[in-house]
Amino acid sequence: MALVRFQTENFRNLSSAPVSFSPSFNLLYGENGSGKTSVLEAIGYLGLGRSFRVSRHQAVARHGEQRFTVFGGLDQGLETFGSDSSGGDDLVHRLGIGRDLSQKETTLRVDGVSVRSLSSLARHLPVSVIDPGVFDVVAGGPGKRRQFLDWAVFHVEPSFGSVWQQCQRVTSQRNQTLRNGRLDEAMMRVWDRQYAALSAQISEARSATFHQFKTAFETLVQEVDVPWTDGLKLELFQGWDISQSLESLLLNHREQERKVGHTLYGPNRADVRLKFQGRPVSETFSRGQQKTLVILMKIAQGMVLSALGKQVTFLLDDINAELDEGHRAMLAQRLQSLRCQVFMTSIEHPVVDQLWPRGTAPDYRLFHVEHGKLTEE
Repeated sequence: MALVRFQTENFRNLSSAPVSFSPSFNLLYGENGSGKTSVLEAIGYLGLGRSFRVSRHQAVARHGEQRFTVFGGLDQGLETFGSDSSGGDDLVHRLGIGRDLSQKETTLRVDGVSVRSLSSLARHLPVSVIDPGVFDVVAGGPGKRRQFLDWAVFHVEPSFGSVWQQCQRVTSQRNQTLRNGRLDEAMMRVWDRQYAALSAQISEARSATFHQFKTAFETLVQEVDVPWTDGLKLELFQGWDISQSLESLLLNHREQERKVGHTLYGPNRADVRLKFQGRPVSETFSRGQQKTLVILMKIAQGMVLSALGKQVTFLLDDINAELDEGHRAMLAQRLQSLRCQVFMTSIEHPVVDQLWPRGTAPDYRLFHVEHGKLTEE
């Protein structure tokens, strides 16, 4: 599915006028501060339930306002291969998210019906962000790579979100018991048993999706000109030594966990390890190579979902500043072949012939953004 109708109210400096988008490529350009990134941020709210720029909802509300909303209309997009959407009025789903800052309440709606979980909203619009911050997937800590993997797992395995939430609740209860002055061993064994069972489900889902991702990634690097990836290894670390049961491991390290006051083993410690000749790529790859690697990993994620018949919406923010012309063209052409929906921002007026060979450009819409208003050209 693709986002073809879009409207916001009191979201940063964006105009409240409705906008129609292409289910394929949408090119947005304008000066710094014009609102380009804010458009992507608002779209991200529909697919992620949060901002990819800031951690606080208050930061995205227009100055002086106590509530903001984002609405999106989805059609079939390019999911049905061979029958491109016209972006007409045949909306399949209507999504809405609102936040009341004074009441600290979030309202979620799907097709006019209130829903309680963000997953109910997000599963309809798989949103993948490529902005300057995404390169921390390589250079940052394990948490960034868990988030990267879990995004794909969530959209591949429908039950993953629910199991992960249950595991987080059990982990919290387990940590609270560990921090009690006098450890209740009988209670700890109850939490251990529940935690191990949920961890097994999470690890199984992660392993299955990681296998699909790794296969797609290895196929991709054979097709593009990146010889420096020879010797690159991608490995999934589940969060503990799987040669022994997690329940036994927790029991054997009870005193260690009691001292630190939180759970040290399990899916909350998982990592996608990226190594080149036995060393982390963050230590061996140049900054440019790390950027290209993350782009390839994002494309591989898109390949996994595309194989399942799901259209990913990619948000590419100021990609001209991060990638050279050749890599921008490679990214645009690969996403076109995957039939993704793409929103791409730039300061300069886009030069379409630099992204696609003449005559091969997809159906796209071009917007000039100024003072929060999108004007189609």
